[in-house]
Amino acid sequence: MKEIRRRTKVVGAFPDGHSALMLCAARLRHIAGTQWGSKRYLNIDLLKEQEQELKLQMDEVA
Repeated sequence: MKEIRRRTKVVGAFPDGHSALMLCAARLRHIAGTQWGSKRYLNIDLLKEQEQELKLQMDEVA
């Protein structure tokens, strides 16, 4: 977001909303192609395991 903010200040005013959207999309495409795009902040497998355990506990109670 800092990079988008920096580039927005350089441009000053955009002629239309589409050009501002293009700037943001280009930056997000760049980030998606670097190591930051493949970084995981949450392991979904752990959540799936907990969900299965919770279902088993609910079945035992019922």
